[in-house]
Formats: sequence, C-alpha cells, structure tokens
Amino acid sequence: MSTNPSATPEPELAESDQEKAFAAAKRRAENLQGLYIHLIVYAIVNGCLFAINAFTRGADGTWWVLWVMGIWGIGLLIHLTTFLGVFSPDWAERKARESMRRTRGD
Repeated sequence: MSTNPSATPEPELAESDQEKAFAAAKRRAENLQGLYIHLIVYAIVNGCLFAINAFTRGADGTWWVLWVMGIWGIGLLIHLTTFLGVFSPDWAERKARESMRRTRGD
C-alpha cells in the first residue's frame, strides 16, 4: 500500500488556515468592540457636557459643547475609518481584488 506524502500536510494546512482565519476574525471583533466602546463613551460624556452647558450657559451664553463634540467627533470618524480598513496597508490590494471580481462578474 503506497501513501501519498502530499495528503498528510493537508489537515495541518487546513488547521493553520482556520487558525489564521479565526485570529483575523477575533481581531476584527475586538476592533469592533473598541469602536462600540468609543461610541458609548462619546455619547455619555457629550450628553453630560451638553446638559452642563444647557443648564449653565444663561440666556446669552454660548454652546461651547459643540466644539467638544465636533473635535471628538473627528476622532471618532478616524476610528471608524481605521476599523473599516481605509488606512490599513492592504486596503489598496483588497480594493483592487474587489474591482477585478466585479469586472469579471464573479
């Protein structure tokens, strides 16, 4: 009975690929969790600051809280774009593959 030497590595390769896929999925889930935490903290802190500003500004006071919300909102947008992978090193390669798939009609 002869054995095929190439048949032995296949399960290891499959496990290795599966482990890599799981690690990537876990990393993405952790990044999503970080984004959710950032959104929750943004909403709570800015909600409190908005209330403080509303109750202490007086009749002719300014809405200084809008500056805080706007600047922090820019940071939140940057966090979102990094989560979506716009700034990742492989972004251009992923987009090129997607474009090729669309062109071929896959």
